[in-house]
Formats: sequence, C-alpha cells, structure tokens
Amino acid sequence: MKNVSYLLSKNLPLRSMEPVQPDSKILIEIVQTKMPFGKYKGTMICDLPVYYLEWMHSKGGFPPGKMGMLLSTVYEIKINGLNRILNMVKEALKRGQL
Repeated sequence: MKNVSYLLSKNLPLRSMEPVQPDSKILIEIVQTKMPFGKYKGTMICDLPVYYLEWMHSKGGFPPGKMGMLLSTVYEIKINGLNRILNMVKEALKRGQL
C-alpha cells in the first residue's frame, strides 16, 4: 500500500497507464489442457471449480513451471469473476476463429 500511496502523491496522469491485454496463447492453453494430477485429474483446467483452485492456493500455492502458471491464471480469472473470457475463447475455438 505504501508504494501506491507514493505513486498517487506524485499526481501522475492515469492516461500513462496502459491497459492490460490477455495473452491469447495462454488462454487457449487453459481451455485445451487437462489437469494432470489430483482429485480433478483429466478435467480441463478452465473447468476446475473455484473452490478447488482456492484450496490449492491456500495449501502453499500452485506447482512450479508452466502448469502452475496456467492454474494461477485460471485462479485469478475465476476469483475476479472473469469466466466470460474463458467462455469466449472456447466459443472462438469451436468456430475456428483462433
């Protein structure tokens, strides 16, 4: 919080901040990759229930490497109510648009 207060005190224009764009390659991997271990082995990562992702996060975090990055990305998407992004990627893949 201290860093945010410092930045705000500098009166920097908000227009200097660039909007974040999701990496479509990562999102495609999330909807095409199956969970390789655990209770939900074989389930598409995008279809993992949020409570399971929360449980993994609370038990020390996600595994290292690419799988951990995919899981943490899905976790962030779901806890922030952005499931629509994953649904849009699924639909675009079905229609051959990605």
